[in-house]
Amino acid sequence: MHNLLIAYYGDDFTGSTDALEFLSRAGVKTVLFIDAPTKEQLARYEGLQALGIAGMTRAMSPEKMEEELVPAFAALKDLNPRHVHYKVCSTFDSSPTIGSIGKAIDIGMAIFESTFVPLLVAAPILGRFCLFGNLFARMGIGSAGSIYRLDRHPSMSKHPVTPAYESDLRIHLNQQTSKKIGLVDILQLEKDVTETFSYIKQLVNAGTEIILFDALNQEQLSLIGNLIEIQADVEKPLFSVGSSGIEMALGEFWDRAEVVGFQPDWVPAGNAEPILVASGSCSPVTSMQITYALANGFKEIAIDTQELVLNGISTKIIDRYASQAAKYIHQKLNVIVHTSTGNDDLRVQQTENVFKEKGIDKTETAKLYGTVLGEIAKRTSEKASLQRIVIAGGDTSSYAARAMGIEAVEMIAPLAPGAPLCKAYAPGSAIDGKEVNFKGGQVGKEGYFVMAARGIEETRMHDQSN
Repeated sequence: MHNLLIAYYGDDFTGSTDALEFLSRAGVKTVLFIDAPTKEQLARYEGLQALGIAGMTRAMSPEKMEEELVPAFAALKDLNPRHVHYKVCSTFDSSPTIGSIGKAIDIGMAIFESTFVPLLVAAPILGRFCLFGNLFARMGIGSAGSIYRLDRHPSMSKHPVTPAYESDLRIHLNQQTSKKIGLVDILQLEKDVTETFSYIKQLVNAGTEIILFDALNQEQLSLIGNLIEIQADVEKPLFSVGSSGIEMALGEFWDRAEVVGFQPDWVPAGNAEPILVASGSCSPVTSMQITYALANGFKEIAIDTQELVLNGISTKIIDRYASQAAKYIHQKLNVIVHTSTGNDDLRVQQTENVFKEKGIDKTETAKLYGTVLGEIAKRTSEKASLQRIVIAGGDTSSYAARAMGIEAVEMIAPLAPGAPLCKAYAPGSAIDGKEVNFKGGQVGKEGYFVMAARGIEETRMHDQSN
């Protein structure tokens, strides 16, 4: 018998909290863990209907991914959920050498003995749309930014690690796996569900191993949720891949089918100033948010990233930055600690040059920056009274959460689509019980950090900030 509706593995922390939010919003009792939970850990959370593991595979080589995913997927399989989802970024951040989604599919299909894998990347509420296999993304999740084809997106086409050169997800994925890929396009979705189900069977019978779903609006997600749910087998979990669109689709279907028995009534987060923001993002969206925050009273602490690469992380360095942050907090001032203010920050190129000189792979940046930001956040919490901490940066967030000593998080309030406010469970750490918000580089409007400090849900930000 299935006790869990779904268990998912997120390829980074911010993406994992994204999935956590949409399951929680659908009324599914969900907890996100840092590592595969033990039976003792699971016993602490009554009424659990779903769980996630916040991974780091988005920044890993295929070889490292295999070392990580084989035991993680096996652990999820042992929990016997109805669905297992490999959660990826809604901008499909990946390449054949870094964060390969194709590699994850190859591993998952073998472990879960999948006939085929549903692939859903579209998430309309986040400004992610898939049409005839091509992915389009709005500039800034939750914003009113323009929508671009992925390979022409001002941010994703210039991503420092996995730039988007191709918008057709089938072509993109074909560079990472030899599996045969099919498509349920937007026109097929407009047909009767029985006819579309029959079409999927035809694709599978013809040897299709991955089936990508188009989606343009939220209503289509419920239909896709139905089509995915139909494929679930009581004998083994159904393995799927995609953005939090998977959670939205299944959640929409479960809600309409009355599988989930309640709807949560979220209490507004409220003002928690002063807050600490630790940013390892160089996204232009985060750059605008930092500029806005500094113009609205936030104080900044710029990390000397060259020093970090040259000398490594030390207690002395952590204590220096944490002491500066704690000083501002004692003065009731919001503070941002950052590794850059955007791609045009001189530190970005200067530090990259040092990496090259020392022969260090660029993928180590996320680990270095994430770890130092997490350590600074934890040490600052020991030195000053903090209620709320924001971590910005998808690639760095998983390392930051681990450095903070977090075991698990649970959503307590909405802030912005894809970035909920959570309660941290971090036994033995000063972070335990604190409010944490993990924000991907593409998430949020210009005033995001001000909103996060005041606890204003982003849909109401404009009215309450004037």
